Amino acid sequence: MRRRLVVTYLLLLCMVLLALEIPLAVTVASRETDRAVADRLADATRFASLAAPAVRSGDLAALNDELRRYQELYGIGTLLVDQDQRVLSAFGTAPAAPAVAVRGALAGHQVSSPGTLWPWEREPLMVAVPISDGGAVLGVVLTVSPTDRSRRDVLIVWLVLTLVGVLAVASCLTTADRLASWVLRPVTRLDAAAHEIAGGDSAARVQPGLGPPELRRLSASFNEMADAVAEAMERQRSFVAHASHQLRNPLTVLRLRIEDLGSRVDDEELREDREFALEETDRLADVLDGLLALARAERGRHQVETADATALTADRVKAWQPLAERRDVELVAELPAEPVPTRLVATALDQALDALIDNALKFTPAGGRVAVRLRSAEDGDAEVTVRDTGPGMTEEQCRQATERFWRAPDAQNVDGAGLGLSIVNVLVEASGGRFTLAPAEEGGLAATIRFRA
Repeated sequence: MRRRLVVTYLLLLCMVLLALEIPLAVTVASRETDRAVADRLADATRFASLAAPAVRSGDLAALNDELRRYQELYGIGTLLVDQDQRVLSAFGTAPAAPAVAVRGALAGHQVSSPGTLWPWEREPLMVAVPISDGGAVLGVVLTVSPTDRSRRDVLIVWLVLTLVGVLAVASCLTTADRLASWVLRPVTRLDAAAHEIAGGDSAARVQPGLGPPELRRLSASFNEMADAVAEAMERQRSFVAHASHQLRNPLTVLRLRIEDLGSRVDDEELREDREFALEETDRLADVLDGLLALARAERGRHQVETADATALTADRVKAWQPLAERRDVELVAELPAEPVPTRLVATALDQALDALIDNALKFTPAGGRVAVRLRSAEDGDAEVTVRDTGPGMTEEQCRQATERFWRAPDAQNVDGAGLGLSIVNVLVEASGGRFTLAPAEEGGLAATIRFRA
């Protein structure tokens, strides 16, 4: 858009310059031609007045001497012919085709050619004046003038006009570029702020006071809209967190009361219903915990800090070892010997590994293996992969797995709220990293998170 604005400004300027300079250039050439023709006509008229008595008497000596000195002094040739077009005297270079000019002058007219002295032409300027005496035309005086100087003067003026036009275009180009930048700067900031908000930075705003008044009002409206959306999202997160927190106490009371009923229930069918009710309360508690964790992960701006990914990964693998041994699953860590510094929000790697290792242990059958591998990528980023030997998922299921409350069709009865991968995705994106989920080559699932170094 900026280039189109600049091109539009330049196009308008070029049209104005052409509309002004072309007529001006033509006027300069015509004016120079008129000046040269007027000068030659004055000389030819004078010679014609001198030639009238000389032609009538036949004594041309004085006139020829005058014409010779004129040619020697100014380099302008002359041709004197009588009324029968016989040449009486000639000085200088003879013109190529004087017949037309001579016939025109014999008819009683003053003739000059060419009509305009254009710089690209080389024809001499011919001026023919009739020699009149008492109303009768006795002959013609024709002058042949070189036009190099006149054409050079025209060309110099044209070059000056061209230089002025080039300078005007250069000035317009600079001005148009700055004007387009000034006009489009708010639009560029609007685009950047929209992308930042879409990327999760709800505090991104457009700097006020930039650009023309219309775009300033647009920037102010965008900021007001962003404030309203951020406030609504914050209220929504606060409501979810508050509601989840408030529901935990009555849920705990409800679970205690259901547990108390166990000692007073003798019927076996009622005991099964009681166990089912307890499982549902546990499941509801998991959902509330997940909603609280998700609300905390999405709330506010996260401060990115540098941490040692090697130490954090080793710590989380060690923490999950007892559960892995209880489920008879081999949990191994493949870590580099040296520290791997990485930039992330506080506890992002801890929470992400907790969620990924928990999922891997849930879906890996007894005797299986869960491997947590940390390595430094070629670009320096820290890459952590949790790979299991469970049933895995299809690529389409992997794409849907980060949606909130999404559960695989064959995992509806597995413990969990369906929010773990969503929390991982939020934490990784808040750290400026990337989370991917894909089927492992040797079977099972490979969850990879990458943080910037």
